[in-house]
Parts: sequence; structure tokens; C-alpha cells
Amino acid sequence: MPERVASEVLSAMVGGMFSASALYPLEVLKTRMQAEAKPSSNPQEETVNNNETSSTTNNASNNNNNDEEESNSTTKKQNLKNQYTHAATEGMSSYASLMYQHEGGIAPFYAGVGTSAVQSATEKALYFFAYTFFKNGYVNLTGSSNIGTISNLILGCMAEWSHLPVTLPIDCVTTAIQTDDKNRGAFVLLGNILSEKGIGGFYKGIQAYTVLCLKPAIQYTVYEQVKKIVLATRRVNRAAAADGGRSSAIVVEDSLGAAEAFLLGMVARIVATMLTYPYLRAKVMLQSTYGNAKVKPTIPQMISEQFSEGGVWGLYQGIGPELTRGVFSAALMMMVKERIGVIVRALIDGREEQQKQLINNRGR
Repeated sequence: MPERVASEVLSAMVGGMFSASALYPLEVLKTRMQAEAKPSSNPQEETVNNNETSSTTNNASNNNNNDEEESNSTTKKQNLKNQYTHAATEGMSSYASLMYQHEGGIAPFYAGVGTSAVQSATEKALYFFAYTFFKNGYVNLTGSSNIGTISNLILGCMAEWSHLPVTLPIDCVTTAIQTDDKNRGAFVLLGNILSEKGIGGFYKGIQAYTVLCLKPAIQYTVYEQVKKIVLATRRVNRAAAADGGRSSAIVVEDSLGAAEAFLLGMVARIVATMLTYPYLRAKVMLQSTYGNAKVKPTIPQMISEQFSEGGVWGLYQGIGPELTRGVFSAALMMMVKERIGVIVRALIDGREEQQKQLINNRGR
């Protein structure tokens, strides 16, 4: 049993780290687009208005060059901010183009990739460790290995909450790196969060997890339930097959093929993301846009505000890169996890078989 748990944890950790690193630019786009607030006006109109204001200010303060330069600098920053905010409502291609032009090429798309890889590997490893632990406990208590959909969702929620004390601070630092316009490093931002808010600063947005805990629970429940159906169908179709190579066949029957795992992971992630995305965006905004606000709105208030300002699209702003990244990330992770799981289980089964043969030889 411990070997099986180790197999789940190791395969999930490697799969999570690989998928997070491979698709990290989409993660940056998703986070930054989610953090953008509603634009005050069209950026071109804002630029014209600000230029007129700047011209009036310049004429009225010819004797103060420092104030003039500061005013122009502030105007430029505000114009650029409005362009970013407007681009977030247009889609990820517009936002990515703006980032590339104004922030020095592709470097901003990989800011914090190391922290994100650690966070993803830790999150997936702890989630699957907790989920496997709870699942085994459920089986021992009920005496049945057939876990229903509702039970799977409850076990998934418990597993998600169990890793948050460790992974949410890493997630908070990663979000701060991705949305920081001063390009400060992870340790500087970590120190800032700790000095300004204390330990509680690392748990901004945790209230969103009252719903967000359902996201991986839904994702992996859909995945496991459909996987169970696929494998059961496969076993029925192979029932009349010859018994040759039985031990290796058992390993294969307990896992999906790479293409099957990839496609099933995509479907499961789409379902989970669409159901929980408004809460995901609210969590990011609490960690970034409202990070330093003295009075923070509640999650329901933020969702209501987003809906009143932008309708359904306001709730799903940034859904493009989230779906693209999330779907391929989940698909890649489940594909890698299944393949590594097969290898690890084969090694474990091979070692157990060798031990049995050694015991038999000694008995003779």
C-alpha cells in the first residue's frame, strides 16, 4: 500500500511540474488579465484627454520643469495602464502583444516560472497523497472499493483543503511576481508581504476556496469516473483473451493510454473550470488588485460587482488563457502521471515478484 501511495505522489509531482513549466506563459497571461479592473474609457480617448490636460498643465507651469516631467510621466503610466486594462477585455492575443511591446520581449512571460513549478509540484503531490490516503480510509471503513460520485467529490474537497496551508503562500508569492510592475524578485516580494501583512498576507483569497476546493474535486472526479468506465469496458472486451503475459496485462488494464489520458484530462478540466472560474478570478483580484486595500470586499460582493460592470463576460474575463493553459496543463499532467504511474507500478510489481521467487527458492 505505501508503494502505491508513493507511485501516485511521485507521478503527480512530476506531471504537475512538467505541465506548469511547459505552459507557464499562459499562466502569466491568465493571472494578469484576471487582475485587471474595468477600463475607465477607451485608451485612445484617454490618451487624447490626458494630452490636452498635460498641455494645459505645461502652459500653466512653465517655471516648474520637475512638476511638468512628473505630470507627463504620470500621464504616460496612466495611458499605458488603460491600454492594458482595455486589452484584457479584448482577448489574450491583444494583451500578449502589449506585454511583448512594452515589457522587453518574452522575459515577462517567464517571470516566476521556478516558483510556479515548485508550487505546482507541491500542490499536486500533496493533493494526490491526501486523496489517496482519504480514499484508502474510505475503502477500509466501508469495505467497498466502489466510490460514488458524491463521495469522490467530498474526498477531493478534503484533499484540496489539506494542502492549502503549504501551497497557498507559494501561490500568493507567484501571483505577486506575475502582477508586479517593478520586476522585483521573489524574496523581495515575500519580504514585503510578510512585513506589511504578516503571516495572514500569505493567505489572501482563502475564502474563495469554499467553492474553489470543488475545482480539483470536480476535475478528478470526472476523470476517475470516466476512467473507471473506460477500464471496465476494456476488461470486458479482453475477458476472452489468452492468459499469456498476465502480470503485465494487469498493469496496463489499470491505466489509460497516453492519448486517452490526454483527452479525458482536457474534458475534465473544462467542466471544472467553467463551473468555478468566477471564484478563481475573485481570488486573484484579492491577491493583487485589492492586495493592499484597507477594506476588502467579500467574494460574493466582488462577483456581484464584476457582473454588474461587465455582465457574464465580466465574470469570465481572462477565461481564454485559463482554459487554454488549464486544459492542456491538466491533459499533459494526467498523461505524464499515467505513464509514470505505469512505470513505477511495474517496478514495484517486478520487485515483489523477485522477492516471492527468492522466498520460494529459500524454501526449497
